[in-house]
Amino acid sequence: MSVKKMITMYLYTRYERFWHWLQMVLIFVLLLTGFEVHGSFHFLGFDEAVEVHNTVGLTWLVAFAFFMFWVFTTGEWKQYIPTTKKMFQVVLYYSYGIFRGESHPVPKRKEAKHNPLQRLVYLSLAAFLLPVQMASGFLYWGYNSWKAWGIDWLTLDTLAFIHTAGAFAILCFIIVHVYMTTTGHTVTAHVKAMITGWEDVEEGEVQEWEKAGTKQPAA
Repeated sequence: MSVKKMITMYLYTRYERFWHWLQMVLIFVLLLTGFEVHGSFHFLGFDEAVEVHNTVGLTWLVAFAFFMFWVFTTGEWKQYIPTTKKMFQVVLYYSYGIFRGESHPVPKRKEAKHNPLQRLVYLSLAAFLLPVQMASGFLYWGYNSWKAWGIDWLTLDTLAFIHTAGAFAILCFIIVHVYMTTTGHTVTAHVKAMITGWEDVEEGEVQEWEKAGTKQPAA
């Protein structure tokens, strides 16, 4: 296996890193308190778990609104535009190519941080799963106001099922996401990048990145 020459690029802004880790903490607390409310285990106690879950849920809703504002005002929404170009190659890479030391088929660049598979997954999360989870949680929180809001077609059982199913879907994503963080050139490379903002990539990837006309920021 040939040795890959690596070079470091600044990819993730302070806000991106802040949002990533903040959301990780919020979701972790929501999952723990949510499962406790459902009786899966006992830690805080039912009443306190409900209070913490509601407070953190509303915090997540506000933080997500700020994230969406940032995405659209900075042009970062372009990072999530779905594409099928090289999708098959990416799937093959994660299926067996990565275990053979092959190079990633889609170079990572400042203006293209996500490969086609990531774009599809992250767009599905940001545009569907997370909004549904937040909306169902908000409706759950405001159950006593349904009559005033004119919501007479929804049942609490249906809403609870949607909210719980969404929680399990998010949990499944987290498990896969944590595994994917270990697939860099070292086990901790991707985690380190999300802490410092600097990502190690192959020298060839940097050449492609430079051809795109984007300048590297100063250290």
